[in-house]
Amino acid sequence: MKLAEAESKMQHSVEATQRSFNTIRTGRANASLLDKVQVEYYGTPTALKSLANISTPDASTILIQPYDKSSLNIVEKAISLSDIGITPSNDGSVIRLNIPPLTSDRRKEFVKMAAKYAEEGRVGIRNIRRDALDSIRKQEKAAEMSEDESRDQQDKLQKLTNKYTARIDELLADKEKDITTV
Repeated sequence: MKLAEAESKMQHSVEATQRSFNTIRTGRANASLLDKVQVEYYGTPTALKSLANISTPDASTILIQPYDKSSLNIVEKAISLSDIGITPSNDGSVIRLNIPPLTSDRRKEFVKMAAKYAEEGRVGIRNIRRDALDSIRKQEKAAEMSEDESRDQQDKLQKLTNKYTARIDELLADKEKDITTV
């Protein structure tokens, strides 16, 4: 595995962690809360954002307008069964999600969830580092690179690992700030 390939994979890991953070709700409405919601549409699990227009008319409301009006009830059911913890209200043409203000206990719970997602991202980066280190050591054993080159590559790999781990830590700090800000 080349360093550029390892860096690319680490970048993808950071992006995946950011997407996970986006699914954690803060005190205000955000359409990305619904990113992981799947709707059973004609027997096929389909992403909600593929079936409906999702908007945030104000800071405490998410408005979901299905493209197919007949799917309104199954979309409402999918949201109710999801783990976002918000009860949808259906007025016959659109679904509204009123985002209640977070309690301090709920905020602490979300901070823990964010920390868990961050740790998963760090583990992903460390796994990429491990695979790249194995690759470098194999090349050294096969005499494809010298011992000095191998050490240099390992040092660069560690610097990359530190850089992307620090990036995840920054994202976590930002998310914790968002969650705890009232």
